[in-house]
Amino acid sequence: MNNNDILRRLRFVLDYDDAKMLSIFARTEQTMTNVELHHLLRKEDDKQFVPCIDKVLCRFLDGLIIEKRGLREGSELPKPTKLNNNLIFKKLRVAFELKEQDIIEVLALADLRVSKSELGAIFRNPEHKNFKPCGDQMLRNFIKGLSLKYQGK
Repeated sequence: MNNNDILRRLRFVLDYDDAKMLSIFARTEQTMTNVELHHLLRKEDDKQFVPCIDKVLCRFLDGLIIEKRGLREGSELPKPTKLNNNLIFKKLRVAFELKEQDIIEVLALADLRVSKSELGAIFRNPEHKNFKPCGDQMLRNFIKGLSLKYQGK
């Protein structure tokens, strides 16, 4: 999955309009205009499509965490990092305040069955011997499950 696709899907899951999307970005001091946002949300075959770089998606995910959970007292805004599916999955888990069983249920909505140990491997430190990279299909199904849970679609 590319970052633009993730951004589009999350916008649908959350049912956010342009103003809300821009306010999420603003929470992490990411300045963005309506036009820039629309370029990020376009499909790849559109002439005005602009790829969403990791820094921008990371700022959106961090802004979503701040929006839903607040910024920890005494902490600074998080610095954008290079993203991978595991980190995106972790940030979404934190933003939606999902526990292990909640994630299993969300994935089941998308007809994907995973065990607690499989799920735990995805959230482990990459240096851990039981770490498992999160594939595109797992992340896609998780976002699809979120859509079914929150939008019923």
